[in-house]
Amino acid sequence: MLSIPELIRKKRDGGRLSGGDIRTFVQAVTSRTIQQCQTGAMLMAIWQKGMVDSEIQTLTREMMLSGDVMSWPKEWAGHVVDKHSTGGVGDKVSLVLAPALAACGCKVPMISGRGLAHTGGTLDKLESIPGFNIHQSTEQVKAILSSVGCCVIGQTERLVPADRVLYALRDATSTVDSLPLITGSIISKKGAESLDALVLDVKFGRAALYKDVDSAKQLALLLARAGNGLGMRTAAVLSRMDSTIGRCVGNSLEVIEALETLKGRGPEDLMELVATLGGVLLLMTRLVTDLSDGRKQISEAVTGGAALSKFQDMMEAQGVAKETARLLCSAHTDYYKILRKSEHQTELKTRDDGVVVDLDGLVLAEVLHKLGAGRFKAGEPVNHCVGAELLVSLGQKVTKGGSWLRLHHEAPAPTPDQINQLQNALVLGPDPLPKPTLVEELLLP
Repeated sequence: MLSIPELIRKKRDGGRLSGGDIRTFVQAVTSRTIQQCQTGAMLMAIWQKGMVDSEIQTLTREMMLSGDVMSWPKEWAGHVVDKHSTGGVGDKVSLVLAPALAACGCKVPMISGRGLAHTGGTLDKLESIPGFNIHQSTEQVKAILSSVGCCVIGQTERLVPADRVLYALRDATSTVDSLPLITGSIISKKGAESLDALVLDVKFGRAALYKDVDSAKQLALLLARAGNGLGMRTAAVLSRMDSTIGRCVGNSLEVIEALETLKGRGPEDLMELVATLGGVLLLMTRLVTDLSDGRKQISEAVTGGAALSKFQDMMEAQGVAKETARLLCSAHTDYYKILRKSEHQTELKTRDDGVVVDLDGLVLAEVLHKLGAGRFKAGEPVNHCVGAELLVSLGQKVTKGGSWLRLHHEAPAPTPDQINQLQNALVLGPDPLPKPTLVEELLLP
């Protein structure tokens, strides 16, 4: 068996690590018998030299096996599903998709993350609901899935501990963008959920990690191969991320928009993503025989109220007071009786007449991040009520002086430069442009 320095040298020099080599490395990381500098050196060697599919597959499997792997009752076989998004602006898809899938007969043990940099995290959104507890034991998860069908929780201490160590060091060593390391991190956690099917929402565009569709597709194919290699039926959806998903950005505002969607009043783009991702999962679990039927079933679960009922049950099961959950899910509620409203709301006005041809989602997210909606380092708190509502949409005709954005803010107040950045994020033209395709490609197993 090679020593850790020999393993580092092997990869540094472009060698291919064996299954035993990778197992030795991951076990040393998990047991903390390796020096941090050695782990960092290995991460940099992987970043520089890359990994072939067999190495990525072994790395993913060994990371998955570094901690607990969940197990489910036999009667759920074939129907345990989840989704993963590579992150976007206003991405509240999980809040609508999880209860919709549960309403269609799936079991959804959704292990989500927190926001970092300009992308928001599902856990942060849900924690804007008073009482919502994202910390649940394995037994509690099983009980919630048995009674409700879906839950949204954070990663536990005993689930993929190797990833917890590697993730922190990837940030410190500038190896976050290594495709093999991204793949190992994402798929090992999903593998530890013992899923039957997984759908990946891999985003591309100005406000996404990957700016062009080709690099997003490269990641999607790697992730799908790794997922299928662990025995999970894994599909990927390539979706455009230039502006925002829906009209709201910011934790509590996105909860409100998700609830409005579950009440049948959601924006078209959010519903398209929910129906597509959910439809793919229903197809892979063989609950439907074609994608159009899957999309239809998911849409009906949302518009017909079944998904809303599941969301209400999930809130109660995860610690939200019964009356709070009922009020949030009632047809015409004042959300701000429950969710905290920001101290200030400022409306930005259009500078000219014209047609909305572009809205830069990345600029919007970055400004909101600096105003407290996001965090700069893991573990920092976020201000749940900071956010923005778009009051216009692409293709809409506007007149000079009309309100186009409602900014929800507290301290720090937006600076003149930030207001100017937001104003420049709205692009007007004389005529509407062709509407870009939201879902670019489906990669089915």
